[in-house]
Amino acid sequence: MPRPSPLSSLTLALALLAPAAAWTAPPAAEAPALERQTCSLDGLLTQIRQGMGSKSEAYKRYLGKLLRESAVTLPLPELLAAFEREYDPAMVEHLAAALVARTERGLEDEAMQSVVRRALGDRDPTLRAASVRAMRQTGALERTGDMYERLMRDPSPEVRQEAATNLVTDNLEVYGGRHGPAADAAVAAAAASNDPAATARILGKLMTGEVSADSARTLERMLGSDSAEVRASASTALGGVPATEMASARQSLSAQYRAESNPQARKAMIESIARLGFSSAIPELKRLRDVDPRMAPEIDAWTRVLEMNLQEWPLIQAARKRQNP
Repeated sequence: MPRPSPLSSLTLALALLAPAAAWTAPPAAEAPALERQTCSLDGLLTQIRQGMGSKSEAYKRYLGKLLRESAVTLPLPELLAAFEREYDPAMVEHLAAALVARTERGLEDEAMQSVVRRALGDRDPTLRAASVRAMRQTGALERTGDMYERLMRDPSPEVRQEAATNLVTDNLEVYGGRHGPAADAAVAAAAASNDPAATARILGKLMTGEVSADSARTLERMLGSDSAEVRASASTALGGVPATEMASARQSLSAQYRAESNPQARKAMIESIARLGFSSAIPELKRLRDVDPRMAPEIDAWTRVLEMNLQEWPLIQAARKRQNP
């Protein structure tokens, strides 16, 4: 049997010693322990600024939500200072929403009031509009006094439209269309408006089943507006008033119908009279038939539907849509 070469013997010895060498080697330096760090406002704002360039709308929404959720743990003075020195509309909206979130979570009222002041008083209408958007889908409608009435008189159409959007959205999505004070606030804002298109937008979509008697009277007075668009939308809003206000609303609508000259406004009045009376409105509609011969087909169509004696307004509406004008 041949003797192993010296090189083979050395290789074998090193192989046998390797585990021992590994065992006796000094330990590697340990990784530093992780330390908990507080998320800073500056860091969040930097992340949001960078994220605004993203093509992902979901990611941008996430960043906004992150700031709102973090707002309750951030120092209020820092948040206020950042909001007051910010002039980028998107960042103003994010910071305003974070301040509103603090008040919504039961913290200081001052946070939301700072947003109200900017919505009403910033010299830049784009930043006023951004501050208004930040209060959408929140409880701001009940916390801000006459803010919406003042916003509806804002010289900027953009601000007025954002305010109108808030009133419509919040009444439907926050209050479910069934909260009297919220509906009353919307009626007051619409009445204070100097923008017929914004007023019509509010009243045309407002659920008025819980409005107060004062609001119902306000809507009746708006039937005398110089704007046919406002008269039509006020007529639509009157069609949904509470049972205690129905008789007065029907009387006002019938009287205005006789004085009205705009076909679209008259059409809205006919529909609301039908809604307020169901089948009991048929005699009233027939009395109005000869006031304007152009509207006779419209009245006849509603009369045919009401004679079906349907008991729910959505069913009546659906049946009317199936009728020829």
